[in-house]
Amino acid sequence: MNFPFYIARRYLFSRKSHNIINIISMISAIGVMIVTAALVIVLSVFNGFARLSESLFNSFNPDMAISLKKGKTFGAAAVDIHRIKNIKGVKYVTEVIEENALMKYLDKQSIVTLKGVSSDFEKMCGIDTMMAAGHFILQEGDLNFAVLGYGIADYLGANLSDYKNPITVYVARRDAAFSGVFDNAFNTASIFPSGTFSIQSDFDVKYVLLPLRFMKQILGYNDELTSLEIGLDKKADPALIQKALQEDVGDKFIVKNRYEQQELIYKIFRTEKWAIVMILAFILLIATFNVIASISMLILEKKKDIAVLQSLGAGKTLVQRIFLFEGLLISFSGAITGLLLGAGICWAQMHFHLIRLGDANSTFVVSTYPVHMLPLDFLIIFVIVMLIGVLAAWYPVYNIRKVDATMMRSE
Repeated sequence: MNFPFYIARRYLFSRKSHNIINIISMISAIGVMIVTAALVIVLSVFNGFARLSESLFNSFNPDMAISLKKGKTFGAAAVDIHRIKNIKGVKYVTEVIEENALMKYLDKQSIVTLKGVSSDFEKMCGIDTMMAAGHFILQEGDLNFAVLGYGIADYLGANLSDYKNPITVYVARRDAAFSGVFDNAFNTASIFPSGTFSIQSDFDVKYVLLPLRFMKQILGYNDELTSLEIGLDKKADPALIQKALQEDVGDKFIVKNRYEQQELIYKIFRTEKWAIVMILAFILLIATFNVIASISMLILEKKKDIAVLQSLGAGKTLVQRIFLFEGLLISFSGAITGLLLGAGICWAQMHFHLIRLGDANSTFVVSTYPVHMLPLDFLIIFVIVMLIGVLAAWYPVYNIRKVDATMMRSE
């Protein structure tokens, strides 16, 4: 067994002449344990919310989206949709038209983004599982229907059972000239809502889903589209398909994957997560001052032992390693117990839902805090704790001076 490690282990578990050293060592380990557990819990909760948000976005955003780099609309002939469908791994191709519009119901009105989609949209995104009320129906025979975001429906006070008062849609005419007559500047159409969806507030207060044919009619389009949305097979490699799609559509178009479509939101999640890690790491750094105090007091108590070791030929480096191992053992024990404690609390939350979001009548998407543990987070936390532990132990150890053995024996 490594001699410095053996001595350090004996010092850690043996009873000291001054009981306060044992207490400080225990407090040091407990402090490291608590902060380590907090790191595990906070990161796991952030992972849970990120995973939840990703699943919600996936209910609306496609695996891939193709749009113009410059400009708004393109003709369907500009992209070979049939060839895209034949790319291995591509399962669905949805034609999309998006446009800002004004929606009015009775005496209330709201600015919204209309999203006209073709029939593959429902199969591709699974939005039918996110319906808050009604049903996901965009067309039946010759009839067109709208599916409203929950926020829009709530603001307008739209009643799904009101078959007498449809929602009026106003879209600016492309060929309209300036005049004082409101109706001359807008194309208008009426439509009844069939349901409302609730995904995420950014979507719920912005989007209204409509059949593609309704959008073409109200906008006066022929074959124009604003984007193509691609759904992939579960076994497909998104990176390879994104590259194949980009090569197929050319430089005039840009192909974005799920993360690139919501790049800002994902960056915010990552930034917030690691900002919290830095804050807790700073708290851990403060907590390790107890380690500094514990090692410093232990060095003072073991002056005679140091003198004996030096008289036997032990150099300064060996003595330093003994007390360095002592500090590392305190940090290691705190880190391991903290990781286990944090993992245990997260496991309990996942299986027993100990902490809830709001009350029983809350409208949150989930009723309890979501938790998702990642092995990489545990490794990162362990490395951070041990690095801070090394720094905390090294400071008092580095300042050990050669002890006068004769003086120690005379004492």
